Amino acid sequence: MINPYKKYRIDRLFFHSFAVVLIAVIGVTAWTSYSNSSKALVQTTSHYQQQLLDELNNEITTRLVMIEQISLSSSRDSELINFLLNRQDEFERYRRRASVESALANLTYAIPLIQGIDLYMDNPILSEQHNYIQFRNLTDLKKQEGAECLAKSDFCWSKEYNYPSAQGDIPVLSFFRKIVYENDYLGVLKVHIKANEIRKLLAGNSDGSNRIMASSEGQQIIKIGDALDQNDWSQWIDLKSNKSGYVHIPAKDGSRDTLLVYSRMDNSIWTLIEFTSWKQITASSLKLAEWIGLIGIAAVLLVLLLTHFLSKQFTKPIKKLVTAMRLYSVGGDNVELPVDYENEFGYLFSGYRKQNERIEELYLSLERRYEQQRKAEIEALQANINPHFLYNMLDQLNWMAIDAGQDELSRILELMGRMFRIGLSNGNSFITIADELLHIECYLEIQQLRWGEGLEYRIEAASELQELYIPKLTLQPFVENSIVHGFNKQKSGYVSIVMERMEDTLHIVIEDNGAGLKQPEDRSHNRHTGGYGIRNVRERISGYFGESYGIALGEREEGGTRVEISLPLLTDPLTKKD
Repeated sequence: MINPYKKYRIDRLFFHSFAVVLIAVIGVTAWTSYSNSSKALVQTTSHYQQQLLDELNNEITTRLVMIEQISLSSSRDSELINFLLNRQDEFERYRRRASVESALANLTYAIPLIQGIDLYMDNPILSEQHNYIQFRNLTDLKKQEGAECLAKSDFCWSKEYNYPSAQGDIPVLSFFRKIVYENDYLGVLKVHIKANEIRKLLAGNSDGSNRIMASSEGQQIIKIGDALDQNDWSQWIDLKSNKSGYVHIPAKDGSRDTLLVYSRMDNSIWTLIEFTSWKQITASSLKLAEWIGLIGIAAVLLVLLLTHFLSKQFTKPIKKLVTAMRLYSVGGDNVELPVDYENEFGYLFSGYRKQNERIEELYLSLERRYEQQRKAEIEALQANINPHFLYNMLDQLNWMAIDAGQDELSRILELMGRMFRIGLSNGNSFITIADELLHIECYLEIQQLRWGEGLEYRIEAASELQELYIPKLTLQPFVENSIVHGFNKQKSGYVSIVMERMEDTLHIVIEDNGAGLKQPEDRSHNRHTGGYGIRNVRERISGYFGESYGIALGEREEGGTRVEISLPLLTDPLTKKD
């Protein structure tokens, strides 16, 4: 009897995959039902809440704008202005104070929303402690709740706080307005609004609402119910925008999932915000999703009985393959896989055998390459002996010169050793400017031993520039050209090397007082393009950095040659090799 799991395609045999499809369909159905229904509930809830908040915002704005307008008209009252100007005698001043107090008291009695009024001024005539109208010293204003907002505006609102009165501490909001007359700052009118009245307006006809009234500056003015803290909701909305809307605030650090609906109107500086528990809104949607899930679980349990047997037949050849892969070793005794599978498992086993054969071939190839690499490393180590042999020979010659009393020759050999080490630089194409200048100083010192006092030189480079990198042997061809060609008909010479930073460029100037670019005896001999060494430097700069940098040669007006080299500022060496 033929085993069908070794003969036919797995995608035809393994029809129990419908179990996965069933689970996926049930899951998608449950999630889609929950998502769409909860979205519809959230949109409906936010729509009605926003309409209500717009109405409340309009009503609250009307009340508070009335207070602002009353304070504006009071601050411009001529009787109040004349009183604050303080240009009367004491009797007249007391009379005007009584008139101002009476006018402000009438406002308090006429408008139930007003709890009291404070007038801050210079040299006030103090009132009784529990009077609704208080005359206070302007210097005490900074100590009052919310007064700091006057630093940015001529009028502003404070947040809710407790105000001491004859009935005890009463929660109030305060409106501050500066009193200015002909650019003179006379005082501040502070109107106290009963916070409980605003709170009633904010609550509307809803019981258990969680709402906040905030200003356009982001300050939370009044809060009712179990609203979120300002740090939790302020990042989700822009209070300076005139747009209304709603936001889903996810749970974070112990807080709950919340629907935030906010109302912001064009004619209002206030933003009304309402918070509703997300769980409360989506409770019915979640219940529906739970019922769909329970039905799905029952269906899946029935499918498990069928899929258990099929899954065992599916996993058996896979386990064999995994075991063979775990125990595989190159050149060892490996697990033999069955050869009687003709379906996808047969293709998989065949591919695994071919892969092992390829691994064996690659392993042998790597062994050969490893042997070749070892030979190349040995040859490279042998090649490194030559520079070390040269260093050792120069060192031996130096000691021989010292023993023979040849101090100048000893110094030349020592300088040559330094030049060789810098020139080789372990194969690096870039060295620090400090090493490049040391190489040039060694060369110039050797030439000074030859010229005596006839050769002078100057090198200027800031210490921070010497930490930058430069292509090695950049300066050597130009300095050597000055000495060999520029001073060949002279008994003395002068070489100057100056390095400066110009924005993002390293600017190098090399000057000499030699014969210049054209020799006087032979005008046809032109040094403008330079010899091999200079061409080599040109090509290296062009290859490394492009045409933006390079070399310019010219003659000095007083005689001699001037070379200008521009290079980028390199804080790290490039990886290119010569």
